[in-house]
Amino acid sequence: MGPNGNRNSKLTEPNLIKPCPVNLWHCPRGSISTLKNSSKIFEFPKWHKLCLPPVYQDWQHMQSKGCFFLEEDGEIISHQYRMQIAQRSMVYLTIKPLNLSQVEGKPSPWLSVDTALYILKENESQANLQLVCFTELRNREVFGWTGELGPGIYWLIPSTTGCRLRKKIKPVTDEAQLVYRDETGELFLTKEFKSTLSDIFEVIDLDGNGLLSLEEYNFFELRTSGEKCDEDAWAVCRENFDTKRNELTRQGFMDLNLMEANDREGDPCDLWVTLHSMGYNKALELTEACPFVIDIYAEKCKPKIKAVHMEACSGQLEKAICKSVLSNGDAKVMDGYENIIVHTYSCDTWITSVIENKSDEKVIIHINNELSKNCINNRGLNIFAVEVGPKSTMVCQHVMPLNERQEWIYYCIYSLIS
Repeated sequence: MGPNGNRNSKLTEPNLIKPCPVNLWHCPRGSISTLKNSSKIFEFPKWHKLCLPPVYQDWQHMQSKGCFFLEEDGEIISHQYRMQIAQRSMVYLTIKPLNLSQVEGKPSPWLSVDTALYILKENESQANLQLVCFTELRNREVFGWTGELGPGIYWLIPSTTGCRLRKKIKPVTDEAQLVYRDETGELFLTKEFKSTLSDIFEVIDLDGNGLLSLEEYNFFELRTSGEKCDEDAWAVCRENFDTKRNELTRQGFMDLNLMEANDREGDPCDLWVTLHSMGYNKALELTEACPFVIDIYAEKCKPKIKAVHMEACSGQLEKAICKSVLSNGDAKVMDGYENIIVHTYSCDTWITSVIENKSDEKVIIHINNELSKNCINNRGLNIFAVEVGPKSTMVCQHVMPLNERQEWIYYCIYSLIS
């Protein structure tokens, strides 16, 4: 099960054998201070704020954009990247949501979505990746890490907990108009749709040069149609639409969508498929995606970054999260079950729990968050159960404050099901 999976079931109290002592986090205005249980109080170090290296502006800089997309089943997928560092160097890495709003004082609503970046070192092959670090420091919506990296190939895997990027329950009743015809019958894109297409162009222009390369366009095609555009089709595209340096311009991208509407004689069905795939609802609001931007500064060399995949936030990411929580979190053995350990990592932004099963049998763990206050978790349920395979670990849940400006209390009971 991936870190943002939603396989769970409601179970009743009679099915429980023995509850694990309660873990309680009392978080005044979002700042972790203590972890309490029935017998002890553990002091936590204060959360460290992300501070810029004094001369990072003089370091060599690379940037890439990307996006988290919410699937129908609640799974989250995103771009993943390869980074090359030519020589040992101090590095400063950040990730943050991408603000597309052109209105001063009215930022994009998805800026509240949490983001993180896990950095894994490639050893000999892509199959052998070693977790190096993750962006655990924060300054408002920016999450970052700074430290020294040796020469080599690194994988950058973006992550979001799924607490705030989630399916919206409220339905949209009014459908935006995408195209219209003038008095001569000629088809045009509406102003609202052109604005949305411009935002989409901004998101899929990963290197930010104002143009779409074939590689960038293919990420868009894979997302919206499941197919790639080959070199021959791209050559035809360059012949018929506005390009610069063999890359598609913003106007060319607009005209490409207008051609699609004309091919359907003004029927917007295919256009809506594209919009829904990119996370937009019928009101042209971006509700099921979160674009982000990654910045890399290196002191001694020019870093290289390239988007190579768009995959589910599971697999390598699940392993990386588990490893980071086991290394940096608090471990507690369930009473009476020495082979079942709950590891909990906490900071002022989120709490992640990982369940480790050292036994030779699978176990089913019941989780109850009903006594938590001002909390939201990625599973969307206060009571659920997870199955943990033998000799394995899995992400149990991510928890965040519903309102960061108010006190939040995390209170969770773990119990083994018979």
